Amino acid sequence: MALLACLLAAPAAFADGMDYSTHPRVPELLQRLRSGFGFSEPELQQVTTALAEAQQLPQLIQQEQKAPEHTETWTQYARRVDDSRIAAGAALLRDYRDVLERAEYEYGVPPAVIAGILGIETRYGKLTGNVRVLDALATQGFEHPTRSAFFFDELTQFFVLCRDGKLDATQPRGSYAGAMGAAQFMPSNYRRLAVDYDGDGKRDLWSLADAIGSIAHYFNDYKPQWRWERGQPIAVPATLRGDALPAGVVANSMGMLYRAGDLRRAGLTTAVKLPADTPVGVIDLALDDDGHEYWLAFPNFYSVMSYNPRVFYAMAVTRLAQRIEAATAVTP
Repeated sequence: MALLACLLAAPAAFADGMDYSTHPRVPELLQRLRSGFGFSEPELQQVTTALAEAQQLPQLIQQEQKAPEHTETWTQYARRVDDSRIAAGAALLRDYRDVLERAEYEYGVPPAVIAGILGIETRYGKLTGNVRVLDALATQGFEHPTRSAFFFDELTQFFVLCRDGKLDATQPRGSYAGAMGAAQFMPSNYRRLAVDYDGDGKRDLWSLADAIGSIAHYFNDYKPQWRWERGQPIAVPATLRGDALPAGVVANSMGMLYRAGDLRRAGLTTAVKLPADTPVGVIDLALDDDGHEYWLAFPNFYSVMSYNPRVFYAMAVTRLAQRIEAATAVTP
């Protein structure tokens, strides 16, 4: 029995003292970096050295699995649209007016929407995460039970980002998932979509100016099918005639499944009358008091969902942007 107990305990003991440079998937990682990104042998040795310093943090996997978008109700999640975020968003629009206007001119994304993203993601750069990105991506990439492929790819991209940007891989800090900066970009998006907007020669997402330009760029180039539509709304509130959505109407999908005229005939109407052939999606937000909040979503709503593919997230950004815009409209 004592021997059996020791054998059962062995994997855990190994995990507690794991040196990630010896993980069975490291040769695959090194080969990706060598063949896909031209890493030299000295650069690969730097990767191995960094992995030897990486810490296994299982609690990060639990945080990813229990993210608020997965576990909170809409009533709980919507509390992020609070007075402090609205006031700070209005201040951002004043303090970074020139940068935001440039981003809108170049990419078409309104200042309040960019502020909405920054507010929900990091409280405008104040809470960017204090976990080493190396630790987060090594843990998630090597250990996550269902999403290791995604995080393994991001770990690969992180090492490329560090090499190209001349960064020490043990230094950057971010979220439990490895997202970085005020805009919370994963390494692949950092490499592909971050821009230098303050003119200092670096793409630094901890700089609010760079984060603003990068968010606007993201909405244009991340997914062509959900590119931001200049001058178009995100979503409008809707009123339902009756107690429940008509049979067959699918809510909270990843796209626009209906025409406004068909939904109007089915009992879902908006205060602003939409042309009958307007493509829309249906958003159904269940409230803690057993009520429901309905919205009709336009293409720009799904552009926001490309940033984080959760309805609660996109709606919180939408509501915060609307409240910030309203606050600035009455602020002298």
